[in-house]
Amino acid sequence: MLKKEAVSMGILAAVMVPHPPLIVPEIGRGEEEKIKDTIRGFAKASELIAGSEPETVVIISPHSAFYSDCFHISPGNSASGDLAKFGAHRVTFDVRYDSEFVFELEKRAQREKIKAGTMGEREKSLDHATTVPLYFLKKAWGGVIPCRIVRIGLSGLSLEEHYRFGIVIKKTAEELGKAVCVIASGDLSHVLKREGPYGYRQEGPEYDKRIMDVMSRAAFGELFEFTDLFCERAAECGHRSFAIMAGCFDGLSVKAEMLSYEGPFGVGYGVCTFIPGEPDPGRKFLSIEEVGNEEKMDKTKKEESPYVRLARETVEGFVSTGKKMPLPEYLPQESLTKRAGTFVSIKKFGQLRGCIGTISATEESIAKEIIQNAISAATRDPRFPPVTPSELKDLVYSVDILGETEEIDSPEELDVKKYGVIVSSGYRKGLLLPNLEGIDSIHEQISIAMQKAGIRKGEKIRLQRFEVVRHD
Repeated sequence: MLKKEAVSMGILAAVMVPHPPLIVPEIGRGEEEKIKDTIRGFAKASELIAGSEPETVVIISPHSAFYSDCFHISPGNSASGDLAKFGAHRVTFDVRYDSEFVFELEKRAQREKIKAGTMGEREKSLDHATTVPLYFLKKAWGGVIPCRIVRIGLSGLSLEEHYRFGIVIKKTAEELGKAVCVIASGDLSHVLKREGPYGYRQEGPEYDKRIMDVMSRAAFGELFEFTDLFCERAAECGHRSFAIMAGCFDGLSVKAEMLSYEGPFGVGYGVCTFIPGEPDPGRKFLSIEEVGNEEKMDKTKKEESPYVRLARETVEGFVSTGKKMPLPEYLPQESLTKRAGTFVSIKKFGQLRGCIGTISATEESIAKEIIQNAISAATRDPRFPPVTPSELKDLVYSVDILGETEEIDSPEELDVKKYGVIVSSGYRKGLLLPNLEGIDSIHEQISIAMQKAGIRKGEKIRLQRFEVVRHD
């Protein structure tokens, strides 16, 4: 048990817990016995929070309102929820929200240019990623929840932004002088077993091994080393929850303890506890990450090909001024005399931010083709809003120069690493570039190209292949 008088107000403790509904006996009806270690770990983690005597518990939930461009903070004075949809109609929860904390958190987030707020709540009822932790917390408190709650959802923003939001939570707690505990609710990988509900991918066990190692050491800076593609392939649930919680300990030493890990149903369940210690400037991981990113970006720019440089400078100039840049002097001669289709891809924090291209030449030179497609990728990709000036420093580019297309008779003539594919049916045509992250089979390659073209399975198709020269 932590003595509140022995520590300054602010973040007293935090826990990382899963939220499988079957862990509740009224739902599991005996199945929960298969995850006894998780139950024991959950109980110990809940006792840590209850023993800390917090005024407020912040619950970070992957199943609360989710927005791609902001963090949602549940509004109002109170909320209720139950586990009825899982068959436990009598397991109910009523909580009081800490409206004062929410108000100050929203204000501070605005000051620090973090996109977070209370607007846009779709469902007031408490979600199961909130109620399952509350079940154990309520039990640890003897059947009541004496403190107030703050419920926060995740976003589609970068891991860095999630960590940064955690820092804002920490500062809000300190500014208000409140004793606060944090619950990072999140399962781990959902693809651990072939017989599990989501199947198996090798990234699943790898993710769980890595994340439990990172969290057991409180090595929060390593959270940023998990790529978006890897996390997606691992079908993880809680990584962004953990990043927010990590930010709550920014600049502090942390005593971490791993209480349990299990995955008998094909989904990973990990429980860890975290207690803050003394200030430690070496644990300001966001600052370290940002310096590292700047160094990486500077190195990337120094090593980039003339074609990538052209795409980058085109986007930076057009987004900043609205004007096309003239052809620079550093371009190779062939880019000024030859014609070809090109694709320009833009990524931000490892995620696609725009990609537009041409199958065959539409401009008088490769250089002008790149300029046109770079502007289109940044401002006209219908999947994304136009790139803004504030994003430019975070963007990474690649340029593909397409070779001649050739007809093929069957998929066996394709190679996902070597050839791009064009799938057509009538006037509909879909293209997919070669050697893309996450595309490991010819079947996937053709299927995605068909989807892009709006071609349904079973329709007669025409296949063409092409090679590319990729610059990144």
